Parts: sequence; structure tokens; C-alpha cells
Amino acid sequence: MRELTEKVAIEGRNIVKDFQLGDTRTRVLKSISLKVSQGEFVSIMGQSGSGKSTLLYILGGLDTPTSGAVFMNGIDISKLGDEKMSRIRRQNIGFVFQFYNLIPNLNVEENIMLPLLLDGKKMRDYKKSLMDILEIVGLSNRRKHTPRELSGGQQQRVAIARALIGKPQILFADEPTGNLDSHTGADIMNLLQEINRESRQTIIMVTHSPEAAKSSSRIITVSDGMIA
Repeated sequence: MRELTEKVAIEGRNIVKDFQLGDTRTRVLKSISLKVSQGEFVSIMGQSGSGKSTLLYILGGLDTPTSGAVFMNGIDISKLGDEKMSRIRRQNIGFVFQFYNLIPNLNVEENIMLPLLLDGKKMRDYKKSLMDILEIVGLSNRRKHTPRELSGGQQQRVAIARALIGKPQILFADEPTGNLDSHTGADIMNLLQEINRESRQTIIMVTHSPEAAKSSSRIITVSDGMIA
């Protein structure tokens, strides 16, 4: 395994998450603490219902803990308001989900650029970045195609490119191969591994697949809301 910088990309401290359903309160995460170094590729694994996706969403600022803290760049993002958190998600965080969430009537280039355009950026200022990311994900010859003209693996590559175009500090991936066949899933994992290796991109991925997890540099197992 390659040497990693000691700089911490993100840290969770004593993360607790409760869900209330009627009169019943369920504790999904039970005082989880972890650190991920800059440049690491970490897989979070666990059985269905173990709390692994909830942990990912809290680390990525899509959900808030009941108690505890999440630190990114020295800031406790779990305490930020909606506006500040939305800005951090746009500028510092990239997300890839099991379902690609592409806009059907936009082509590959437009789907990739959408987060920057929503952030007020101009497409002409990112032409080189766009060409570079298309090359990295192997879609230079598909840039004018719409999602319906792409395979599932190609659509996931668009989603990865969209998550990376803003050069996020951390890329979060929630079951990125869960909707793909084994061969295509292996291709996606090879791509994420290459991005991590070549660009030192920090990646935190939730997966139920031991084969997918082998691409990461460290595996964290969550069981019954705790790190096993």
C-alpha cells in the first residue's frame, strides 16, 4: 500500500444517530469515531441495516448526527446551517450514488457540468477540465450523447465525472456498483482506484461487495451501529 499523507481529510467524533418512529426511538449509530487521511480510499462495509449508509450521509453533510461532530478543514460541518452546508457540498464534496441521477434531456457534457453551472460558474472557463475528466472516465467520444444512449456503466462514469469536475476534497460513493453487472462493476472500481492513485483523490465508499472493497486501501466494518 502506498504511503499516505498524515493530513486528515475528515474526522467523525462520537457520532450518534437516532431515528424516531412514533413512540419508538431507534439508535442507528452508536458513538462512532473515525479519521480518514487525505488521499485514502476507504470502504465502509456492513450488513443491511448496520448503519453504514447513514454514516456516509452524515460524513458527507447530507444528514446531521443526533450528537457528535464531523470535522472537515477544522470546521464542524454538522453544526452548519443549510446555506453554508450547501456551499461546502458544492465546493468540497462529490457524491456518486447507486442510481446515476442524470438529467435525461442533457448530454454527457451538460450533465457533468451541471453542478458548476448551478454554482454560477461559466462553462467556457472549464473547457480544459471538462476535456480532462472526459478522458479520465473514457467518454471523450460520447460527450454529445444523452443518458438513454449510454450503457449503465457509461452512465455511472458520467456520474463520477460530474462528482469530480469541481475537484472536491472528498468523493463519497454509495454502492457505486450496486446497479451494475459484475464485469461493469469491476470496470468502475478500476476507474475509482486509478483516480485515487493518480490524483490522490480521497474516496469514502459504502459497499456490500467484498470484491469492490478490495480496490480500497482500508476497510471499515460497521456492525449494529458500531465499528467492528
